[in-house]
Amino acid sequence: DRTPMSTLTLFSPAGALPAATPLRRAAKRLTAWGFEVSIDADALTRDQRFAGSDATRLAVFHRIAKAVPDVALATRGGYGCTRLLDQLNWKAIAHSIEHGTRWVGYSDFTGFQNALIAHAKGLATWSGPLACSDFGRSEAEGGVDDITQDCFLEAMSGALEAVGFRESGAARGIQPFDGLEARGLLWGGNLTVLCALLGTPHFPRVKGGVLFLEDVGEHPYRIERMLLQLQQAGVIDAQAAVLLGDFSGWTRQSTDRGYGLKDAVAALRARTRTPVLTGLPIGHCATKVCLPVGAKVDLFVQGREVILGWQSDHRLAHRHAHPDTAHAH
Repeated sequence: DRTPMSTLTLFSPAGALPAATPLRRAAKRLTAWGFEVSIDADALTRDQRFAGSDATRLAVFHRIAKAVPDVALATRGGYGCTRLLDQLNWKAIAHSIEHGTRWVGYSDFTGFQNALIAHAKGLATWSGPLACSDFGRSEAEGGVDDITQDCFLEAMSGALEAVGFRESGAARGIQPFDGLEARGLLWGGNLTVLCALLGTPHFPRVKGGVLFLEDVGEHPYRIERMLLQLQQAGVIDAQAAVLLGDFSGWTRQSTDRGYGLKDAVAALRARTRTPVLTGLPIGHCATKVCLPVGAKVDLFVQGREVILGWQSDHRLAHRHAHPDTAHAH
């Protein structure tokens, strides 16, 4: 008695795909993992740097929301979701989530995910891989990361209820966050995209939350500037904890004179009582976990080991389970 396969739609909400091959490769892999995969009709559409005009991409969101697939996985980020936030039918998006759709992505998708929190409380999307950059790489380019794959499959089955990581910023022998416990709404994502929502109706007003952040190609001084913008706007101080992910792809400058990412983090820590932890495996890196953006989470720290847990949906797990997730735990 075989459980029916999960339906999965690949769609392009923001930047245009430079080539079709990674998309086809991702679709082939996802099919092999047990999903019934469909590629949205406009996934390869191009209009300037975007995956189609604003009207086209807006229609994609609403088309997927109406179809209610088990998984809606973005092909890539780039830029483009911000253009759609004023026009998105949030009730339709909410309806799809309430009926089982898991919207998945990161980077530019951060705008959509946090605007949903602002417009439709109590619903979660998933910060997780992007089809092309995570599942569309050839073996020569490194292929698929095992942890990323396993975490994604477990999350999409509905069974994932915790992720763990090692706090990376503590000085040797010093464990400043040992014993920390916090509970709150999980939100955040890409730092640049989140800061661009400040002052708009699409910025979620979360108090006592767990805020996670990542970015790519931004020099530490720019990261510091955005972190301090959030702190000076009262956002950081209002959180139970801040989790920093991967901040890569930047180049040292001759004017740095030793200044780097650790100094940017130190500048934030010096200005807030909110615990700021580092080392979360999320962002523009090969190994990434899946996180339920908009869900209530529990945070526990023992020594330098950090556990982030939430209540899994076993009803959905039963409905959406497929054979390839059986090994996940």
